[in-house]
Amino acid sequence: MKPIDIDLREPLLELVRRTSTVLAPDVVAVIERAAKTEPEGSAGWSALQTVLENITLARDKSAPICQDTGHIVFHVHFPFGYSQKMLTEQILDAVRTATAKTYLRPNAVDALTGKNSGDNTGAGFPMFYFHEWEKDELRFDLMLKGGGCENVGAQYRLPHVPLGAGRDLEGVRRVILDAIDKAQGYGCGPGIIGIGIGGNRGSGYLVSKEQLARKLDDVNPNPELAALEERILKEANELGIGPMGFGGKTTIMAVKIGSNHRVPACYFVSMSYACWADRRGSLHWKNGEVTYD
Repeated sequence: MKPIDIDLREPLLELVRRTSTVLAPDVVAVIERAAKTEPEGSAGWSALQTVLENITLARDKSAPICQDTGHIVFHVHFPFGYSQKMLTEQILDAVRTATAKTYLRPNAVDALTGKNSGDNTGAGFPMFYFHEWEKDELRFDLMLKGGGCENVGAQYRLPHVPLGAGRDLEGVRRVILDAIDKAQGYGCGPGIIGIGIGGNRGSGYLVSKEQLARKLDDVNPNPELAALEERILKEANELGIGPMGFGGKTTIMAVKIGSNHRVPACYFVSMSYACWADRRGSLHWKNGEVTYD
């Protein structure tokens, strides 16, 4: 089969449906464990029970987990010889169909006119990142990033004198805990924290968002970053902010950290916050066979 002959619009539509309506098992497992740690009848416990009920209803009815179906972000891994233009057109067609079928809410609003495109397409919407690789297969990674949690993201420039945060991992810890504390449950907590160390103002945020694609139970291959992830998670959950800011033991479900090289003059720490509805999914295509993660 020639690359130009591949039609993935239906599998891509199914990827969008799954991502919008079915929460990943590792995320559900963490929410279920969190619910057991909150005192029964407390506000935090009640919030998590509502979340779990919502997850079940969305899955069973094939309806969006959240009415804010988010900014649509695709990372596409492809072998040499495939047309990015063709793949983009097929993704756009799948997104338009998913919107018509109400798997997605129309979310693409022109920043200048305030007009909604009605089909989730527009300038920079969806977002596409293409990565050529040596494998003879295609992989589409999709993230639906809600606006509420996007509003509580943050970026710090180290050193940060008010917090006594220097240009080191201790400084990173201080500013991230500050950002979590300032969020105070907004962004539909309990949340997942993606952190990008280094890079520039743009690439730092990209690294932080890439961390949100990781499974919550994975282990960072860098021992220093793995230890920092565990420490920030522990200390964030000692803040007592709790689910939705109602108080409790679970403010954050996971912390994931990545890093980029930087120029000597800059040391940025970028934090992206994902709500409990951490909607991510993948489609794999090889030799005509389609699988989903």
